[in-house]
Amino acid sequence: MLKHGGRLLEAAQSYQIPVSDWLDLSTGINPNGYPVPKIPDAVWLRLPENLDGLIAAAEQYYQCASLLPVAGSQAAIQTLPQLRKAAVVGLVTPSYAEHAHAWQRAGHSIISLSVNDIDLYINQLDCLVLVNPNNPSACQFSQAQCLAWLAVLQKKQGWLIVDEAFIDCLPELSLSAYAPLKGLIILRSIGKFFGLAGIRAGFVLAEADILNQLNELLGPWALSNPTRFVTACALQDKQWQDDTRVQLQYDSERLARLLCAYQLVPTGSTALFQWVAVVNAAEIHHLLAKQAVFTRLFAQPASLRFGLPANESEWAHLTSALQALSFKGK
Repeated sequence: MLKHGGRLLEAAQSYQIPVSDWLDLSTGINPNGYPVPKIPDAVWLRLPENLDGLIAAAEQYYQCASLLPVAGSQAAIQTLPQLRKAAVVGLVTPSYAEHAHAWQRAGHSIISLSVNDIDLYINQLDCLVLVNPNNPSACQFSQAQCLAWLAVLQKKQGWLIVDEAFIDCLPELSLSAYAPLKGLIILRSIGKFFGLAGIRAGFVLAEADILNQLNELLGPWALSNPTRFVTACALQDKQWQDDTRVQLQYDSERLARLLCAYQLVPTGSTALFQWVAVVNAAEIHHLLAKQAVFTRLFAQPASLRFGLPANESEWAHLTSALQALSFKGK
């Protein structure tokens, strides 16, 4: 399996630093996630049912009436390639590596694309997979761009798959209100913006036929009852959502300023992370880890992704580590 951010226990063991001492900035997850309400006892006693209010809450939040709850968008990423015969699939590089991994494992042909290559290759593709905003580069794709590419793919029964895991702070960028357009498949996550990665919840927005096929492969009770309850609460709490968008944007800009102050100028940014492409990324990652600051290291291109500190103590921890790092370079 591919490695991801969040492997804090592994880092703690490797650097012989207690887990409690670490500042984990490796995931790009909201560190001040949705406050989980008390879960009624009855929720633990019954099997999940579709009439529990989750679907209605999701339809309202995503402005889409054709969706399927899944155990995190990862469940859909792994399963969607199984629904097509051998296809030519375009994927932007760098991006979330699980997409390419899943399509390759299912026997499809992969074309790695830069953002500027998409228009050149779109007529050769059966499927185009985008992460919007992209992870880790933070590149954004407009609705007009995406719909134009979809129109080309529709002519050959193709798919446009848009992973919108980091889009909740930019709802105006989302294509969710356009679903279920033919050939359009949108993946949404509860893990990033809502900070609820541990409950493994997400949604697929698509045509009914695609959702039915996915549902058959994934089987019954994809989400546990407690997960469904918490997810429905989070999707309905508009005040928390509005306040959180403002706070995350403020914190992200603060993080960018802090990194710039220590010559780590972000190459791309979202409200949930800053991406810094730098030749000596591996060295910086190691030096920060020695001070119990865990970042996400990428090899191609050499770069680091910094998530957001959760509180003033964590901001101070990061600042201290960056100060020590700057001294190392002198």
